[in-house]
Amino acid sequence: MNLNIALLIIIAANVMISIKGFNDNLFFDKYKFQIGSIIRGEKIRMFSSAFLHVDYMHLILNMYVLYIFAPIIILGLGVVKFLILYFGSLIAGNVLTLSYHKKELYYTAVGASGAVAGIIYAAILLNPDMKLFMFPLPIPIPGYVFGIGYLLYSIYGMKNKVGNIGHAAHLGGSVGGYALMLLVYPEVFSNSMSTVILLGIPIVLLLVFGKRFL
Repeated sequence: MNLNIALLIIIAANVMISIKGFNDNLFFDKYKFQIGSIIRGEKIRMFSSAFLHVDYMHLILNMYVLYIFAPIIILGLGVVKFLILYFGSLIAGNVLTLSYHKKELYYTAVGASGAVAGIIYAAILLNPDMKLFMFPLPIPIPGYVFGIGYLLYSIYGMKNKVGNIGHAAHLGGSVGGYALMLLVYPEVFSNSMSTVILLGIPIVLLLVFGKRFL
């Protein structure tokens, strides 16, 4: 029961804070991710921005995906490791966003997508046999294929500025979730080494040749 409460508290916090932001522009502007403000010392935005969303569709999509994938982690590893993965991925996503967009002082972003991406990656490592859908493919694909595709699309989206989407947060969250999963659950090396390697290859290439890719 306590495991589910942790997830419900996170979802409730996202809903309440996002709705507050929908109805209060000053509140939204004060706590959203903004490069210039963070550089000036408003570090709270690195955390608070992940509980704000652009609109109801953005909020519902993130919370729905979290609701689907979080129980895999909670039931498999426990609530403490779930929280480490969630908030660690959240910070990783925003750290990469800050680093990548550091010269764009007016760059802004909101949303739990980085944290959610980390949970998805951790869930794939924990359950490598899972099947997932990736638009526009009409059939389910292996989790590791989804993970690699998601990572490559995030890199492409960052480089080409595709849509009004925080691709850097998605990428940073995914890498954070991957790395933290290896730390909090090293058994993954023996349980699903092939998945660890397959998901790790593009991450290693990104770390080594990141400047060329991005």
